[in-house]
Amino acid sequence: MNRKAALVLSSGGARGFAHIGAIRTLLDHGFEITSVAGTSMGALVGGIFATGRLNVYTQWLATLDKKSMLSLVDFTISADGIIKGHKVLDEMQELIPDIPIEDLPIPYAAVATDIHNRQEKVFEKGSLYDAIRASISIPGVFTPVKSDGMVLVDGGVVNPLPLNRVKRQPADILIAVDVNGPSPITRNKNETLEKPHKNNHELKLLELMRLEKINLLNRKKQEQYTYYKLLTQSARLMLQRITDLTLQLYPPDLVIRIPMNSFGTYHFYKFNEIIAAGEKATLKALRKTGIITQA
Repeated sequence: MNRKAALVLSSGGARGFAHIGAIRTLLDHGFEITSVAGTSMGALVGGIFATGRLNVYTQWLATLDKKSMLSLVDFTISADGIIKGHKVLDEMQELIPDIPIEDLPIPYAAVATDIHNRQEKVFEKGSLYDAIRASISIPGVFTPVKSDGMVLVDGGVVNPLPLNRVKRQPADILIAVDVNGPSPITRNKNETLEKPHKNNHELKLLELMRLEKINLLNRKKQEQYTYYKLLTQSARLMLQRITDLTLQLYPPDLVIRIPMNSFGTYHFYKFNEIIAAGEKATLKALRKTGIITQA
């Protein structure tokens, strides 16, 4: 199988560290990543990878704890966001200097959303860090980037998995890493499947009782929805729906998915666990498609 790959990395906040694990695993199994496109955290990790200095970035992450991460957050009193977002990128530039996107060794694209003109903005040239800063601008959290009549926020608003923005080469394969995947359906460990019962009436009664119990539990859960939870759950549902539609329109050859509920959007301090989750999910996807064997 051809191992040249066009790689697409989704948005997802801290879960985007899983992209590092995915890239590592793909490279370890002989893939050559010939182009990359990303949104939000996918744009950040993809951009750093495109510079050839992803290991430098990962080593820097390993030196950070919760306190030092918090020190990189430049809070601001503003009507359009609470974080400027310059401090962490300035720190990163000390390790990985800015570079024009067109001078990167492989094609790269970052996606942002122009709220003012109601359209997608794709960065394929210009400052790498300017592109990253625009793409990671979570509405209401990071202040938007205002430039050339545009008001730019997180690309995940319109294109959380930009499969249509990555540069393709003849005979390459398209790989998508989605860290906003659906949550796996799990069965309660105390729940057992009903066995056939001689008394059908008794079986129906037991089933009705079970359903009523589920309805009561669901009602209690619904009552627990707070203002914040309603907003976040609604945003997540929209994001997953856009992603599913994108996957249908531009089906990749390989999809690597991390469940959205695996880690929180702001769990940046869990980067080691999240990177490991990316490695595990990538191995699972490669084995499932038969690209590598179980051994």
